[in-house]
Amino acid sequence: MKKIRTYEELIQLKTFEERFEYLKLDGQVGAITFGFDRYLNQRFYKSDEWKHLRRDIIVRDFGCDLGIEDCQIRGKILVHHMNPITIDDISSRSDFLMDPNYLITTSYDTHNAIHYGTDEYLQRRTLITRTRHDTCPWKKI
Repeated sequence: MKKIRTYEELIQLKTFEERFEYLKLDGQVGAITFGFDRYLNQRFYKSDEWKHLRRDIIVRDFGCDLGIEDCQIRGKILVHHMNPITIDDISSRSDFLMDPNYLITTSYDTHNAIHYGTDEYLQRRTLITRTRHDTCPWKKI
């Protein structure tokens, strides 16, 4: 049985890395998701109902990547279904579709890394600790 990911569990994890690992799907690039029925999810994502919920999720998460306050998203903000949705979820209007407990804000890069990425994405995100004069190796502090 697959694990159901929830916002309640996610926010218990304090770091970006922990949240990323919790959400990571290890999918395949180019794997068929909706195939010829892609129009169904496109229609859903263009609905007023989704647009209102999306706005509410972005406000709840302060527009931050995975809801981490120090990770402001610069650029387009995506709202990610933590449990991948299916054609049946859209047709039957399952709980996964519109329940805020199954949604989180992500940046475009984070969203793609959750679906298809590797741990290399986390390594790229790691910030270098800067010190005074570190751009001038001949200067001593």
